[in-house]
Amino acid sequence: MFIFGENMKVSKDKVVSMHYTLKNDAGEVIDSSDGKETLDFLQGHGNIIPGLESALEGASKGDKMDVSVEPEEGYGLRMQDAIQEIPRTALQGIDEVTIGMQLQSQDQDGNPFVVTVTKQDDEKITVDANHPLAGETLHFSVSIEDVRDAEAEELSHGHVHSAGGHSH
Repeated sequence: MFIFGENMKVSKDKVVSMHYTLKNDAGEVIDSSDGKETLDFLQGHGNIIPGLESALEGASKGDKMDVSVEPEEGYGLRMQDAIQEIPRTALQGIDEVTIGMQLQSQDQDGNPFVVTVTKQDDEKITVDANHPLAGETLHFSVSIEDVRDAEAEELSHGHVHSAGGHSH
């Protein structure tokens, strides 16, 4: 007779496979893994937003739960100083600028980040460096599909490697 061990729980250094649907306060679906591959991540390594990661701690395969994550534990609060007006002449080489367009930028140390065009006129363009979901309360419906021990290479890299290998 084969005796199964205790159902593995979501905890640091475990690989979690889950399906999720993310909605905003209005109940609109923002993102979902429905009909797609599971989202696989390494628990306790910051691979997903902090509020969801902590809410999943201790869950087991087969668990289904609804989790609401406040902005401070999600993508942060909206920061007014992340919104700037820049002269249209600063965008050399870009023929057409449209609202919602995302542009790559760099901070003073050369670190890349993305800004979204929110307004424009003939002389200036307003860009927003806030994450599109900053300031939003996020509502997740999740189902834990699998929990397994991470492999040594996954732990050393700090993220999950898919069955077909990975690329860095």
